Amino acid sequence: MFKFFKELYEDAKNILEKDPACKSIIEAIILYPGFHILVNHRLCHYLYKHKLYFLARLFSQIGRHFTGIEIHPGAEIGRKLFIDHGMGIVIGETARIGNDCTIYHNVTLGGTGKDKLKRHPDIGNNVLIGTGAQILGPIKIGNNVKVGANATILKSIPENSTVVKFGEIQKAN
Repeated sequence: MFKFFKELYEDAKNILEKDPACKSIIEAIILYPGFHILVNHRLCHYLYKHKLYFLARLFSQIGRHFTGIEIHPGAEIGRKLFIDHGMGIVIGETARIGNDCTIYHNVTLGGTGKDKLKRHPDIGNNVLIGTGAQILGPIKIGNNVKVGANATILKSIPENSTVVKFGEIQKAN
């Protein structure tokens, strides 16, 4: 239980560090829907892993109603995810997100409808996903990648890259 609260404190502190509009950790805890949905998701993911699927989905839908952010309880989320603004974000059941990532509003980590088991993307560590980006299918986004606003990504992206418009790699170090 201590680990649960330690991770939530770490999430709130991360918001304070990454968002210049945030003035205190208490502000992050009370006012940021990105923080609220992380609390909700940790609970839902716990229920999901313990095969309480209906309860997990029920609570995730309640969280969606209050925040506008939909994270399937099966999605795996690493430490210190910063969801800025958040409205319209969708994260699918088999998606995995690494540590120290930032996701802006209207982002989809979704499926294409073609795959059966692993349907959603894996996002590496220290990835920034711009507003409106669509990352679809069982693909991998490497560490330290920046995905531009409104990009549509359908193929894996190597680490240390910047990607804009329809998965075109603009820079790879």
